[in-house]
Amino acid sequence: METGIISFKSGSRPEGMADVPGVCDLSLTRAVVQYRESDGSVSGAGSLDDIGLAVVVDGGFAGAAEALDLGSGNLKILDLSSELIVLGWVHQPTLDYINSLIEAQQEELASYSFQLAIKLLSRIGFGPLTRSTLLRIGFRDICQDLDLHEDTSVRIVLNPDHDVMRVNLDYRGGSLIFTVPEGDRYRIKEEALVEAFPENQIIYVGQQYLDGPARYEVLFAVASSLTGVRLECSVIRKGLIHLLEMFEPKRHEVIGQHLAIFGHRDTLSQIPLGDYSSQVIVVSDEPTGRDAAATDTVH
Repeated sequence: METGIISFKSGSRPEGMADVPGVCDLSLTRAVVQYRESDGSVSGAGSLDDIGLAVVVDGGFAGAAEALDLGSGNLKILDLSSELIVLGWVHQPTLDYINSLIEAQQEELASYSFQLAIKLLSRIGFGPLTRSTLLRIGFRDICQDLDLHEDTSVRIVLNPDHDVMRVNLDYRGGSLIFTVPEGDRYRIKEEALVEAFPENQIIYVGQQYLDGPARYEVLFAVASSLTGVRLECSVIRKGLIHLLEMFEPKRHEVIGQHLAIFGHRDTLSQIPLGDYSSQVIVVSDEPTGRDAAATDTVH
């Protein structure tokens, strides 16, 4: 699904196919939809703030819709000529309040939008359609803790030449994708990946006879519950921290000090999906003695 960001001040509205009679009998206004970014071949690409879950604020046109991403609070134009997943609907008073925040350009739009996303996901529940959004939220927490920048990815510097390995999560496939600058297989990198993710299958994807980037994919089983999603995110976090320790020890030390004080983000713990008794703890990661108290803080 093609997307584009528009300014709050633009006043523009989607006009594609609006003049075709009888094409769009059902307005998508008030719909809660999933969308894909148009840029990049990796489904995990995109802005750090976006979560790919949006409320359509103007959906009366056949070819496009104006929607509010519930992670960033940014307005986007969604191209409806390709895949569209409708997860539910918001009530008209909710849409009216969203429009009032948009018109007033209120700063609380982003925070309200994300609170609404949490409520909607709690109401819709866990399933094949919401799994990718939950993975995206969990991976966004990891990116904010380990490599806060504008994209939803983690960058790891591999050597003194500043070759960078970029890590994305394929939300729909559930695999962790490592993109490396050179196409040839690099045994040291491969050994590091195997050490960081010892329980996962790892595959190499390169191009024969062509220069350019290659990638490694760390495969995960498809999560069947929110607890499974949180466990996958825990394994990803542990593995990436291990890679940072190997390739960027100074950066690893700084991040470790920060997390020891503030704790790691765990937004998924805020989403009640009917399993209130579940608590995800990776026992092998638990500190002992005095170190335990420093890791209990979550923000």
